[in-house]
Amino acid sequence: MPTILITGFGPFPGAPYNPTIKLAETLARIERPALAGVKIIGHVFETSYAAVDRDLPALIEAHKPDALLMFGLAARTNYIRIETWAQNALTILPDATGAVRHDSAIAAGASRARAMPAPQRQLLAAARAAGVPAKLSRDAGLYLCNYLCWRASEAGGPELAAFVHVPLENDTWTANRLRRAGIRMLLVMADALENPAIAVNRT
Repeated sequence: MPTILITGFGPFPGAPYNPTIKLAETLARIERPALAGVKIIGHVFETSYAAVDRDLPALIEAHKPDALLMFGLAARTNYIRIETWAQNALTILPDATGAVRHDSAIAAGASRARAMPAPQRQLLAAARAAGVPAKLSRDAGLYLCNYLCWRASEAGGPELAAFVHVPLENDTWTANRLRRAGIRMLLVMADALENPAIAVNRT
């Protein structure tokens, strides 16, 4: 049975509420005929480098997911962003535990960027089909979202790994609206596992 791991992040400095907590937990409980043969695991990372380094390998070892569908918050963006690249770079901003990474790169000596192995165009179409604005993005930032993108795309991880930035919930971006888009993107990931011809497309 194919397995999809869905993840979100907890609060972090400047964002005491993170809608990806509810989104990841909700999607992990979704029941649809198209998902009947798919095992779905949900996980919310503490927004810290240590948590990503600790939890991601443990989750992959325990559940051996075939695909990762990861969500993060982009509080100053009013559309959904499907990230297409992970940058080999770090910010000096502290994580939720106050820890700061002083290295300029995530992996010294590695390439400057790495393409995310995901059905990006189908994810974009799925989000738009849910009636929400969405764009492909080549910049996942330099914070924990980008850090998770890089770690998830390293060798030994799942064949498919998609990262989606969502806006902060408000009168326009309701939890239900995010849920509708999330369901459609989850269905795309499940379909990609069954159809290798569309599994990975990159910009």
